[in-house]
Parts: sequence; structure tokens; C-alpha cells
Amino acid sequence: MTGGEADSAALVWCPFPDRDIARAVAGELLGEGLIACANILGDMESVFFWEGARNSETETGVLFKTRAALLDRTIARLGELHPYDTPAIIGWRCDAGHPSTIAWLMATL
Repeated sequence: MTGGEADSAALVWCPFPDRDIARAVAGELLGEGLIACANILGDMESVFFWEGARNSETETGVLFKTRAALLDRTIARLGELHPYDTPAIIGWRCDAGHPSTIAWLMATL
């Protein structure tokens, strides 16, 4: 993969309270052209501190695939759609990718 943001990939990680909500948000982002794919993973246990207390919840993790040029917009929109008041949304630009994956991503978005 060569070049800058115009032809590079980005990923966004975000947990959701359940699979149905994850699927609905993924559908919105797909429909708005902000992502090319969402990998909705199985249930996972999240252990975390919230408001000074240790907690544990079952959540559904999602890995969203997008273009680096759309990363900030995707994160902002995901924050608007997410049901949590303080969702855990982490995005990053990818520094490498298989050429066919990058070509598919660029053609899709």
C-alpha cells in the first residue's frame, strides 16, 4: 500500500450492548457510505471501571473497515448512533494492507 490518506485504510473498534444494536448501527454506517464492512464479533466480557466502581458486562464487539479519509466522520457518526452516553470508540489508520483488500475498500467507498 502506498500513498496517503486518499488510498489508505482505517479501522474502528467499538463494543455494543448486544448484537441487534451492533447490526443496526452497522447498517446505518453502511447505508451512509461511511464503512465498507463491519465484523460483528461474538459476545465478550468487558471488565472496566465506570464512575469509580469496577464493572463487568457482556458486550458485542465490532470492527469497522473504512478509508482513512472517512475515519473522523465515521467516529463522529458512530458516537451519535451509539446507545451509550460514553461509548468506547477507538479508530486508527492502517499502515499496511493486502493490495486486494485496499483495492476493494477504495472501490467500495
